[in-house]
Amino acid sequence: MNKRYSMIFTIAAVAALSATLFGSTYTQTQLAGTTLDASKMDVDVLQAIRDMGGLELVMPQAFAAVECDKIESGRNVVEFNVTGESTELPIMGGKTYHAMTFSGQVPGPTLRVTQGDVVMMTLTIPADEHTPHGNDMHASQMSAGNFGKVLPGSSKTYCYVAEVPGVYKYHCSGVDVAAMDQHVLSGMYGITIVDPIDGYKKLMVEKTKVDGGQVVVDRQFYSPDALEFTLQYNQLYLTDDGGYDMGKMMKHETSQTVVNGMALGYVPNETHNELINGDKNKNIFVLQPWNSADLKQYQSQLLFIEQGQHVRFFIENQGNEPVYWHIVGEIIDRVTQANRVQAQGTETWLLGGSQNMIADVVFDEPGVYVAVNHDYAAIFSGAATIFVVGDPFGLNEKLAVDPPVASYAYLLGNPSDALPPMGMNSIAHPKVNLHGLYTDARAAEIAAELGI
Repeated sequence: MNKRYSMIFTIAAVAALSATLFGSTYTQTQLAGTTLDASKMDVDVLQAIRDMGGLELVMPQAFAAVECDKIESGRNVVEFNVTGESTELPIMGGKTYHAMTFSGQVPGPTLRVTQGDVVMMTLTIPADEHTPHGNDMHASQMSAGNFGKVLPGSSKTYCYVAEVPGVYKYHCSGVDVAAMDQHVLSGMYGITIVDPIDGYKKLMVEKTKVDGGQVVVDRQFYSPDALEFTLQYNQLYLTDDGGYDMGKMMKHETSQTVVNGMALGYVPNETHNELINGDKNKNIFVLQPWNSADLKQYQSQLLFIEQGQHVRFFIENQGNEPVYWHIVGEIIDRVTQANRVQAQGTETWLLGGSQNMIADVVFDEPGVYVAVNHDYAAIFSGAATIFVVGDPFGLNEKLAVDPPVASYAYLLGNPSDALPPMGMNSIAHPKVNLHGLYTDARAAEIAAELGI
């Protein structure tokens, strides 16, 4: 058999198999002709998917979701209710973009459960929303058919057991896969944290000391309890008027790199300028696009940490580009994925698309540290997050704080969108500020929940 006929046979076999697996919405009638022009595949196939309304990823009886009315007695059930809605949200540079959101915020609300819990997930699409949405939860293990489109004016509920601990992406599945890229890269993503049923492990950090004139290893152990933050990385691909640009996405031409939905959202603001420089208009950092308090929930914030404190970061790469996660001035003491330690004492950790990690860090010295995606283009387009550890600027003395505070979080607070819900080994943040890519209505709800 020559190569040409072999290729035709392969395509026909794939089409037949696909029709069996995917059901009646994916048949040979959607595969015109018997030849494949590879130069057109990235455009023609994607357009064909859109024209036929998407791929309904249904594999009958391959898996069975947990029936919501037949949950085993003894399992804890956690309801997770979100809406899918489009809106306009600000971006760096004083413009807005056409965002798609879960519950009026980017990223969507963080879901936190314990290993073995049942998640009851309900997605509701308002009647005035212009497109259907879905919700694919990577913490689940069940048929992809559960993630299918939910039409405007309707809701859909499914249940699953969160069996494996770790950090997991959830995201809009588009309209039965069609336009999933647009929905996700326009803001419809979030994370699920599944805590280990027996809690997190102690952290061991290797240091050295001088003992009897000799330098020896000094292993120090920290409680599993930690101050926690979430950082989710993504990209925006935008037209001049703030629409989604698929052409830029296909060519990896990033408009902005965002952390928790905002480019450079965790840098100083005018209050910090005043405290450090004595002038609110004299910037501390080279780029401060969200300076003014008039920006309300969008005003930039810093992350404040105590010296010598065990800090746990839940990190997810939600986008297309790799994340080379690095803290300028520190070493990552431990990297965990699922419930398995992957590294101890490493400078940078690589996360591919839809990959996550839990990073444990102890900051040894007071000072200013910057978490970056160590891709220079990503840094310059928005992926820089500043931590301030201890009291490096002598504000305890300047503000006559007595007794002195261990970090500026006690005075200034940490940003709400970077803080996960409390878990079994969480240290409470002493003060929380409203901050995030929230609609005004969503910001009011969160402020009420936090009592601020």
